[in-house]
Amino acid sequence: MNTRIRVSVYVTFIAALFFLSAFSFMQKKKVIFFGDSITQAGVSPNGYITLLQKKLVESGRDKAFDLIGAGIGGNKIYDLYLRLEDDVLSKKPNLVFIYIGINDVWHKRSHGTGTDANKFEQFYNKIIDKVQATGAKVVICTPTVVGEQKGYVNELDGDLNKYAEIIRQIAKNKKVELIDLRATIVDYINTHNPENKNAGILTTDGVHMNDAGNEFLAEQFWKFIK
Repeated sequence: MNTRIRVSVYVTFIAALFFLSAFSFMQKKKVIFFGDSITQAGVSPNGYITLLQKKLVESGRDKAFDLIGAGIGGNKIYDLYLRLEDDVLSKKPNLVFIYIGINDVWHKRSHGTGTDANKFEQFYNKIIDKVQATGAKVVICTPTVVGEQKGYVNELDGDLNKYAEIIRQIAKNKKVELIDLRATIVDYINTHNPENKNAGILTTDGVHMNDAGNEFLAEQFWKFIK
């Protein structure tokens, strides 16, 4: 092979490497929000996932991320486990936010179902294991509220605190990052609910987020995306 041919082959090889590197760089990072009705509503026009997308556009980073809402109303931890393959793993995400627990507590009262604490922890750990096995990063969230009264007087505050603590311990044991929504929303309500209302501060009904609640959630998640 003469010198001219060698140079031509070398240039072609370098160009191919450059193209492949550029293509890899251009691939959007897939971010999946995995949860219940609060996450399902997150993709609505005023939802927190939509607000996060707007923040990406404003910061000029919308070409770098693909935000995917994977929330279904009424879901509990074992529902997430059952649809994990189809709704999360098959999409090959880079980052997965797990935001679940409200219905595991709330449905004990409203539907006579819910999820026992030990089963909640077991399913949660299994979900994390399966996501991490793909190489994706996991960030987990404590549940928010069922009622917005201050001073832990809402009927299910005790159980919500218990399940939030389970998630905090899971974060420590699994060495995954945590968004402690329970702690931050309680602090917010203590400051911004002078009339001690049961709803209307960050939620429409004590559970599901209003516009202010979606703004609140977007701010919490944005810290981990940016």
